[in-house]
Amino acid sequence: MFQGFTQQTLGFLKGIGIYNEKSWFEEHKQQYRQHLLMPMRQLAAETYDAFQNLYPQFDLEPKVCRIYRDIRRCHGKGPYKDRLWFTFSQRMEEDMSAKLTFWFELAAESWSYGLGYYQAKPALMAKHRARIDRQPQRLAKLARRLQKQKEFVLEGPAYVRPKGDPGPLLRDWYNKKSFALSHEEAVGPDIFSPALIDRLLEGYSFLAPFYEYFSDLAQDAD
Repeated sequence: MFQGFTQQTLGFLKGIGIYNEKSWFEEHKQQYRQHLLMPMRQLAAETYDAFQNLYPQFDLEPKVCRIYRDIRRCHGKGPYKDRLWFTFSQRMEEDMSAKLTFWFELAAESWSYGLGYYQAKPALMAKHRARIDRQPQRLAKLARRLQKQKEFVLEGPAYVRPKGDPGPLLRDWYNKKSFALSHEEAVGPDIFSPALIDRLLEGYSFLAPFYEYFSDLAQDAD
């Protein structure tokens, strides 16, 4: 059962951020497995089971990321990630960056969670804009829901040249290249407690209507 992360979890994450090399990692591999990988897997599994019980219609696929960076994408950062995360994603024949995904991520000094796309494809975001043009009230209802709370914010890169202006409520949504509804905060007591599962479930439940809205977006006509 997930009992919370530990100070040794944070110690490993700080260390790998400084000493990002194979010799240091091999020396601290047991610390990584016991205090980061194992509790992350437990947190992912228990949160996934509880969330799927609440929303079985979502049929999400859970995954805990590898700490090893793709050698093709290191860009001088070293062979290891300095953070670890899990995802619950759509079951689709798409690469991970294009899937609508719930996530949780832990770094040495902060953690985050939310829902969104890592890198939505342009064709998908064109469908997103077309859906707003056809039925702006559907997303407007969700946008107002977002405005009334303080946990999540709309993030993501915007087009330099706006694609259109459906009004102040939906303007940011309309002109995103990709988007996420995310929350980030400094490491605090929640991280060290099994109550983190309840915190994530509460947030994911708030985001569930957004998932329902966007989950079938790819099926819209081009």
